[in-house]
Amino acid sequence: QVQLVESGGGLVQAGGSLRLSCAASGRTFSSYTMGWFRQAPGKEREFVAAITWSGGRIFYADSMKGRFTISRDNAKNTVYLQMNSLKPEDTAVYSCAAGRSHYTGYDYWGQGTQVTVSS
Repeated sequence: QVQLVESGGGLVQAGGSLRLSCAASGRTFSSYTMGWFRQAPGKEREFVAAITWSGGRIFYADSMKGRFTISRDNAKNTVYLQMNSLKPEDTAVYSCAAGRSHYTGYDYWGQGTQVTVSS
């Protein structure tokens, strides 16, 4: 069992930056692929980024490449999402998730943290 708690969301102006954190409980954190997803009001949840257990493989949604960076610190049981050059369309609830593989899906989800980008 893995429990996930996100933090770091807030209100930022367009062009600004935020760093989200996702703290995980459970001794097997380091064995999971970790992902970030977001959901804007009235829209479906969309994939943002993912990182394998070792950090050896990283995946990004095309619209986030070059602006967002995912990283993890297995010693701290934490995964991060650095978001730069934020746009109003990045406004959403951002959630982290844990799974055995990015390709087979995610089993555990956090509650999410709100990110609001003003124009």
